Amino acid sequence: MINKELFLIYLLVSILFIVAIRGLSKPNTALFSNRLGMAGMLLAIVATMFVLPEQNHIWILIAIFAGAVVGVLSATKVKITALPQMVAVFNGLGGLSSTLVAFAQMKNMQTQYLDMSLSVAIGTIAFMGSMIAYLKLQGSFTKILRKLPFHNVFNLALFIIMIFAWGNFLVSPTMDSLFYLMCFALLWSVAVTMPVGGADMPIVVSVLNACSGFAATAVGFSVSNVALIITGAIVGASGTILTFIMTKAINRSIWQVLFYNQTKDDDLKDTQDKTVRSASPEDAAFILENSSKIIIVPGFGMAASEAQFALKNMALVLKNKYGASVKFAIHPVAGRMPGHMNVLLAEAGIDYEDVFEMDDINPEFATADVAYVIGANDITNPAAKTLQTSPLYGMPVLDVYKAKTVFFVKRTLGSGYSKTDNPLFFADNTMMIFGDAKKVTENIVKDLEQG
Repeated sequence: MINKELFLIYLLVSILFIVAIRGLSKPNTALFSNRLGMAGMLLAIVATMFVLPEQNHIWILIAIFAGAVVGVLSATKVKITALPQMVAVFNGLGGLSSTLVAFAQMKNMQTQYLDMSLSVAIGTIAFMGSMIAYLKLQGSFTKILRKLPFHNVFNLALFIIMIFAWGNFLVSPTMDSLFYLMCFALLWSVAVTMPVGGADMPIVVSVLNACSGFAATAVGFSVSNVALIITGAIVGASGTILTFIMTKAINRSIWQVLFYNQTKDDDLKDTQDKTVRSASPEDAAFILENSSKIIIVPGFGMAASEAQFALKNMALVLKNKYGASVKFAIHPVAGRMPGHMNVLLAEAGIDYEDVFEMDDINPEFATADVAYVIGANDITNPAAKTLQTSPLYGMPVLDVYKAKTVFFVKRTLGSGYSKTDNPLFFADNTMMIFGDAKKVTENIVKDLEQG
């Protein structure tokens, strides 16, 4: 196969990826678009096989088979609650792949030193940052480990050292100098990612996704692979755009997310001694069946209890039996990864026309009879608008507090991932329903069906 033919195939692959990404934005075309992307990847693999030495095929096929097994097991065995962790791991593996390819190119005495060094630095940052994100999402780090003393100064020092290591490699391109660059990139990635709070994890995952894309682009230049260059640029650009959109949605810059930790424990405990009003599923069902406008606000609590199917049933009963208007409100950073709530609601088959973004749904809370909140702690916290010492201050939140009645479903009164108490728990129009979100919602559905 001549290079011109291979180039055209890679160009076709890139077009397939672009069309697939475009189609993923709509629920009715998402499945077909996903398969289109799979076809593009298969075509890229087959085309690449034809330009490799024949003696390498057996090892490549073994690697492909091993990767396919891991992919199938991950897709079929990993619970939906662990989806953010899986995304973080796969994202990190993309960065690791770029790093390994760059080292292989160096061993083969290739001379694209700038491309190699960028692949190693950015790929290592993506890999190690994603691993830290995975561990944080798993809850493996304690509060002490998350807060490094003088972490901004430490981060700056590591970054300067990493730049010097990069320059040293470009001046003296050896395997040792490339290894040192990788080590400093690894340390800097750990230092930057570790202090970030869990509420900001969707943004961090988006940043690391962009890094893995740019690393793939750099390694694409190194190995002269058009498909890697184009698709890596697409991933990097999409991750960057998504990061911009999400940081804008929470009224914070990426600098504030990664480097500015303003949490003060003394400011977060002023609501500890207040009392709450609690309610039972039966109480909630009685109020819901007499309501005409209901807004459901899913948070990580929905993912943790896998309550999306119960929510769908509740929405159907309220619509079909009681003629109520039911809408779902989605915050841009709800959950633990970009689009987390959208994925779960789509899995349950909830009509996409009933799902609204924050800016579209916020004006409607003032006229809502009931806001039904499941574990969405930080993204409904009114302290983000009023308490300047809160780490959430300045972050746009869902105006749940404006609803006539708020049902907040949680296991306990524990604070969210930001470790900030939510004054909404103690508001006069709020009733807490303690328990597992799925079981609570199922009990409400039973009472609604019998009512």
